Order: sequence, then C-alpha cells, then structure tokens
Amino acid sequence: MRVIAGLYRGRLLKSPPDGKTRPTSDRLRETLFNVLAPHINDETRFLDLCAGTGAIGIEALSRGAAHVTFVDRSKRSCALIEENLDKLDIPEDTTNVLNLEAENFVAREHSTGWDIVFFDPPYDSDYSLVLHDFGTREHLLNEDGLLVVEHHSKKQMHELVGSLRRWRVLKQGETSLSFYENA
Repeated sequence: MRVIAGLYRGRLLKSPPDGKTRPTSDRLRETLFNVLAPHINDETRFLDLCAGTGAIGIEALSRGAAHVTFVDRSKRSCALIEENLDKLDIPEDTTNVLNLEAENFVAREHSTGWDIVFFDPPYDSDYSLVLHDFGTREHLLNEDGLLVVEHHSKKQMHELVGSLRRWRVLKQGETSLSFYENA
C-alpha cells in the first residue's frame, strides 16, 4: 500500500499482517481523492473514522489537509497508524490518534467540527448510530463539510439522515462510497 499523491507520494505504508483489516484499495483511494481534492486545503480538518491503517487520513495530509484525527477501536490499528505516521515523519501537531469505538467518539462533545469525515467501518456493522449522530448533532460536521461512507455495494444507505443529504454514490466493484452533505 502506498500514498497516491502529494507531499508523501509513492511512500509505502505498513499493512496489518493478520488480514483482519480491509484497507481501502489504491484505486478506490485515488477515486475518492479525485472528488475530495477541491475541498482540501491548508485549513482542512479531516476525520478518519474506523481508520485501520490510517491510509486515508495520511493521503489527506499528503494532499494538504491541516489536521487529521484518526479513530479506531483496535489498539493494534492505532499502533500501526502511529508507525505509519512516524515512518513518514509527519509532524505530531498535525495528527491525533484515538483508540475508541466510532459510536463513542461521535457521542462525545467536540469543540470544533470536521470539514471532511471518512467513515469506513467493518461492512457487517450497523452504520446507523454514527450516521444519525452526524445528521442530528451540531459541531461534528462543519457547515460546508462532507461525510463519506465506504460500504458494500449491496448495503442500502439512506438518502437522508437528519440534516444530511446523500448527493453522490461512486461504485467500484463490490465497494461503494456514499457522499453526504448538510441539506
């Protein structure tokens, strides 16, 4: 697995040896960031929720995001993310790695929201709790923010979730990306 573009382009990332984590493919990451590129700048706050290897958040940093918060329930994944950040010499003040369940993280009070959120839970998970919080709680997603959900193409995702409206779906093989914004 490698960083696709930007400051860390071509640099290799460590992958989990156990095969339990399903990293987003290079091809899908490239497709994702082709859509996100106009929304990323030196002020962008990015949340990589269910971060796994951290490849999505690292790609955001490589392409100019100001800060990325990585959240994963697995201590091993969090350690792998830290290894990948250290391997690339990414400044510590641009990242935060938290070992929490996605539901617990979004249920907390946050002083500032995110401009882009990438949510990629295990495909057999119940996505509804996290989506509901993003659609009904203020200060999670900034006013012009985007929430991107990676899911199995056969999984039905809601068009509307609270104040969020799905405006685009990209399908690549058995994987889809659903893009949400504030309605």
